[in-house]
Amino acid sequence: MLLSDGIHVRWPMNDFTFLVGSFDVVNRRLKKALAGCTEWEEFPATAKGISLLGGAAHLDELSMPTRGYSGITLRLFSPEREEWSLYWISSRNPFIDAPVVGRFSEGVGSFFGDDTYEGQPIRVRFLWSNITSTTAHWEQAFSIDGEKTWETNWMNDLTRKA
Repeated sequence: MLLSDGIHVRWPMNDFTFLVGSFDVVNRRLKKALAGCTEWEEFPATAKGISLLGGAAHLDELSMPTRGYSGITLRLFSPEREEWSLYWISSRNPFIDAPVVGRFSEGVGSFFGDDTYEGQPIRVRFLWSNITSTTAHWEQAFSIDGEKTWETNWMNDLTRKA
């Protein structure tokens, strides 16, 4: 937010406004997570995002036609905690997963949560970075050792459609 005297003030409820609109998405995903796999697959997607509730909520849909499914992320901002809770819902499993929770600092959004992968408890991390008016980068990583090490297993590079 730019004040009339030219001072820039961070307003956390606007953190995800960079995702409002339509995007082409390049996905890179490990073929098998948490298995020592180093082989990546790449596939296209599109994303469309909207801001709701005056910026306190954000919703986007990621459509992956070559994979045959889509998903939405619902992001909700808590003014009291000054943090976001991010919920993923997939057309393959239309239930709300446990959230990853966090905030932006110095241009990077870091969000963490507990989940399971193939029956194994894991820690999940989402990072948003390299954010410009036309591009953004997202990545997901899993940890099975209490955040000592992370395996990045999915990345998106978004480019705003003209």
